[in-house]
Amino acid sequence: METNVKAVELKELWRRCKEEGDERARERLVVAYSPLVKYVAGRMAAGLPSHVDEGDLISYGLIGLIGSIERYDLDRDIKFETFAVSRIKGAIIDELRSLDWVPRSVRSKARDVEKTHSELENRLGRAPTEEEMAQKLGVSVDDFRNTLLEIANSSVLALDDLWTVADPDGGQVSLLDTIRDPHAVDPEEAIDTVELKDRLAEAIESLPDRERLVIALYYYETLTLREIGEVLGVTESRVSQLHTKAVLGMRSHLQNAA
Repeated sequence: METNVKAVELKELWRRCKEEGDERARERLVVAYSPLVKYVAGRMAAGLPSHVDEGDLISYGLIGLIGSIERYDLDRDIKFETFAVSRIKGAIIDELRSLDWVPRSVRSKARDVEKTHSELENRLGRAPTEEEMAQKLGVSVDDFRNTLLEIANSSVLALDDLWTVADPDGGQVSLLDTIRDPHAVDPEEAIDTVELKDRLAEAIESLPDRERLVIALYYYETLTLREIGEVLGVTESRVSQLHTKAVLGMRSHLQNAA
């Protein structure tokens, strides 16, 4: 995700954009950081249905990039790339959700899976297996796995959503972006952030080993679903099933802990 613009030139573009309101400098910043949009769109496209065009995702993401440039504070102790990625992703997700292309039947199945996971986790004191989930839902294991794949192929559900909060403008921002200054952190905000991190860590720890590994490889090692499949010796669709079950399970775990 490197830009083709030298650091010195970038610094000058930022100065002109922020201090002088130079529209030309702003446009050049958009071009310089456009690889961020392609990167985010590419990763999101890998988990979406084939009829969703990556070019459309890029156009949605550009809106998020432009907004990031306008709202970025040069005095904040956070890299622009970190600040922008969550907003680019948020812009893409917002647009996809506004199109409402996910069938109601799939939404209903996702709710049923999440509710069932929550009930079983409360009763068993651990994350339920696929066999236990299938039995509770009254379907075969293969049918349950197909349901997971259907949800995965028709949603923008991702672990990243668990890390986002609403900002004053009605948008979605990463929790990382809520830290104003490392030397002047608001105590209440810091406590809330630490508590959420602890809850998320507990949710990850509650997952079965295989699902926990998928989460680690996808979100921390940034491997694609295909690459994870090669590591685990399974198909890409199987990895997608595991990822979907893991995220739905974590959502129900966080709701139970709330």
